[in-house]
Amino acid sequence: MAIRRRKIELLVEDLLAAYQIREAPVPVERIAKAKGARIYYQSLEDDVSGFLFRDAVQTVIGVNTHHAAVRQHFTTAHELGHLLLHDQEQLHVDRDFRIRLRDDVSSQGTDDYEREANLFAASLLMPKRFLEEDLRNEEYVDLFGDHFLPEIAKKYGVSSQALVNRLKNLGYIPE
Repeated sequence: MAIRRRKIELLVEDLLAAYQIREAPVPVERIAKAKGARIYYQSLEDDVSGFLFRDAVQTVIGVNTHHAAVRQHFTTAHELGHLLLHDQEQLHVDRDFRIRLRDDVSSQGTDDYEREANLFAASLLMPKRFLEEDLRNEEYVDLFGDHFLPEIAKKYGVSSQALVNRLKNLGYIPE
C-alpha cells in the first residue's frame, strides 16, 4: 500500500475547515471527541505511547501520562489518524518509537499504517498553510538559531524534533 499523502492533506484541510481552526495550536483533543472518541490519559507501560480501541459501542484513545505533554499531544493526533484512516483491528497499540523495544518494521517507520498515522498527526498539528504563514512573516528565518525552533514548536504544541521532521517533509530543510 502506498502512503495516501493527498488523501491525508485533504482530510486535514476538511477538519480544519469544519472546526473553524485558523491558527495553532490545533485543538486535537476537541476534534477527536467530536469524531466520537473518548480520550483517557493514563499510566501505561513505558514503551507504549498510546492505543486506539473501538467496537460497535465506543471508541477510546488512550494516551500515556508518563510521556511529555508534546508527545501526548502527538499521540492523540496519531491515534485519531488511525481512527479516521484505517479500518484496523479492534485494539491497536502504538509503542513509543524512541525506545528500541519495537519490532523492526515499526521502529523503521516502514509500516504504511504507522507512516500514514504519523503523517496525519504532523499535518494536523502543524498544518502546511499555518507554517507557511509563520515562515512568511519572518524576514530571515534561522531555523537553527537559538529561538526560532523552540518558539514555533511551543506555538504548535509539538517537540522541536517533530517540527524539524515536518519542515524537512515540506522542503524547508534539506535532508
